[in-house]
Amino acid sequence: MGTLNNVDPRAWLADVLARIANHPASRLDDLLPWNWKPSNLALAAAA
Repeated sequence: MGTLNNVDPRAWLADVLARIANHPASRLDDLLPWNWKPSNLALAAAA
């Protein structure tokens, strides 16, 4: 699967779905692919 913005789409989606319920609504832009920084969970899943 290709990447957009050097982001693995599966890792991004899994991480965002895991974090979105507890993520502040005012900072949702942090979860967009071009702003996203993987959590430790996403890094472990990618390894």
